[in-house]
Amino acid sequence: MPASSTPAVTWRAHLSLLLLALVYIFSFIDRQVIAVLIEPIKHEFGASDTQMGLLSGLAFGLLYAVLGVPVGKLADRYNRRNIVAICCGLWSLATLACGVAAQFWQLLLARMSVAVGEAGGMAPSISVVSDLYPKERRSLAISLFMMGPHFGVLIGLALGAWIAQHYGWRHTFAAFGIPGMVLALLVWLLVIEPRRGAFETESAQPVAPVRESLAQQVGRLLKMAAFRRLALACGLAGLAGYGYGVWIPSFLVRTHGLTLAQAGLLFGVASGVGAVLGSLFAGWLCDLLVRRSERWQIGLPALGMLLAVPCALGFILWPEGGYWMLGSLRVPHAMVFAPIFAFFASWWPSLSYSAISQMVGAGERAVAVALLNFFITLFGSGFGPLVTGVLSDLLLPSLGDSALRWALVCLMSLMLPGALWAWGAMRPYIERRAALAAQPMVA
Repeated sequence: MPASSTPAVTWRAHLSLLLLALVYIFSFIDRQVIAVLIEPIKHEFGASDTQMGLLSGLAFGLLYAVLGVPVGKLADRYNRRNIVAICCGLWSLATLACGVAAQFWQLLLARMSVAVGEAGGMAPSISVVSDLYPKERRSLAISLFMMGPHFGVLIGLALGAWIAQHYGWRHTFAAFGIPGMVLALLVWLLVIEPRRGAFETESAQPVAPVRESLAQQVGRLLKMAAFRRLALACGLAGLAGYGYGVWIPSFLVRTHGLTLAQAGLLFGVASGVGAVLGSLFAGWLCDLLVRRSERWQIGLPALGMLLAVPCALGFILWPEGGYWMLGSLRVPHAMVFAPIFAFFASWWPSLSYSAISQMVGAGERAVAVALLNFFITLFGSGFGPLVTGVLSDLLLPSLGDSALRWALVCLMSLMLPGALWAWGAMRPYIERRAALAAQPMVA
């Protein structure tokens, strides 16, 4: 590609990254806030842990996962910014609908509608971010974008729990749905739509046939060993991570005797701060290490999964009863593990999405990212909370109040095979990158 055709990174690129990151923050707030609303919703509708797992997990995750890939296909053909803006408006409106549901089935339908909108936000956004910055700055840029879930946890749990405690769970949905619609308008007006592959050399130009069907494209991507193994690894890590994120506030209420507001504040701040620092560190470290060897693009996510497991188990298994006093706030001793877990667990999502964006051509990034997101969302958001709730109900007769604790232990153990799968993707990733570099430029 001639040097004259390579654009500069301007303030509009940074503004676009900021707005897309805000969209991702609000998408995760709307997705994650259900974690601090489980107890009041369960009480009002008389639901079981299994039903709440369905509401917080599968009802959202299944639709999100299934619709994300075809929306990614659209994003690889049409204006990505407009797709993000429209979808942001749709899921924000659906979030408002959650707050006016009069029966459990209505709330279930509203949550499914949130998923329909959010299916079109993440993959097109990463495709845009990948075209806003050159390769040597891309892992950090995507890591900045991927801080959205961490700020979403921080804001959704801490502020959401406070609103629910003082005004009720219905007002919580309204408080986050209305700003999302305003943000959708700002994205439509201010975010730029960059040229696809603007910073790429021939190694990253589109390689898929122009008229390839979605089924053929998905099949071809899954035949790539690096893609398949990394997707399975992220699916297992997502299963553990989403189950943990949704049920820990209830665990703190049931096991450590905190109020809903206290649990949301402590867990939200500890996890959010730890994850933000971890994501920034991982993006910076990855950009530094891949200059020496591209294997670190996969090695760091695997290492993050591995290091996160003992931190999670320390948090979950630490005996109740010990507290520090922070003013009038009781802080369980177990909370010391929460930010450390979040620090390491934040490595694998952003770096894995960055790896996916660099093992395919610029013309199919949205589909590739959406397909990875399918595994993370279906296994993670779809089944993580549900499996945790089912295990908790199954263990309740024999373990009583400890049922949720041991259900969470079972889930978190899945990060170990996830790390092994990610490690197994390292060599084929290097081979895939070499194959892309050897291809001639596509006009």
